[in-house]
Amino acid sequence: MPTATNGSVSLYYDRAGEGAPVVFVPEAGLGGWLWGWQHAAVAGPHEAVVWDLRGTGRSDAPPGPYDLETLAADLEAVLADCGIPNAHLVGCGLGGAIALRAARDSSRVATLTLFGTAAEGEAFDLEPLFAPPDDRDALRESLTAGLSTDFREAQPDALEGIVDWRADGDAERDGWEAQVAALEGFDATDWLVEVTQPTRVIHGGADELVSPAAGTALARGLPRGEFRNLEGAGHLCFIERSRTVNDLLLGFLADRTDEST
Repeated sequence: MPTATNGSVSLYYDRAGEGAPVVFVPEAGLGGWLWGWQHAAVAGPHEAVVWDLRGTGRSDAPPGPYDLETLAADLEAVLADCGIPNAHLVGCGLGGAIALRAARDSSRVATLTLFGTAAEGEAFDLEPLFAPPDDRDALRESLTAGLSTDFREAQPDALEGIVDWRADGDAERDGWEAQVAALEGFDATDWLVEVTQPTRVIHGGADELVSPAAGTALARGLPRGEFRNLEGAGHLCFIERSRTVNDLLLGFLADRTDEST
């Protein structure tokens, strides 16, 4: 099992494919399963790296609270362990905030693709998405906060698969609380101008956890930001609209890879 270390903390990751690296940064409390719909599409033309935040899944869960600087340092440790000098980062929610911080502080970030992300911690309301991994009913119910009614009704089998994955790889309450503590006091509005990497902000139009208006404001505050709205999709829009998102992501990466060659 490949692991990176930041101090005494072991961080699990998985990598597959070859080419320009794409590193996925998950939402608070959610395991690497979250990016399964993108991993399969990316791990061909690119190297795909998926990892578990400290406090989640197969990574260590030291006592919290955690701060954003530490979580960004964890990401740096994963990149270093993989020998990645320059990566395309893809993040959701807390993972998007971590990616923003890394883009400001690290020389290893080429581009950002951010889902359900805002520039201020007070714009995040992630509590409804948490459920104990040993409570399947609660896991299923909490998905009403992350996925639209249309998707849940049309894809019952996919919903049960997600419940299985969550039961196997999501964070316990202590780990989740330690992670979301990193958003307390988070305010990137004054330093967004320092994030000069090309950034695509993608938001579900029906996101109940982070307002699409906050995503629009984030994109406007970034020097090279652009905003895409997926009408009717929830916070986990990259699951609901995986084909559309994969096309957007691969097109964005192809254009930026061409620019750098």
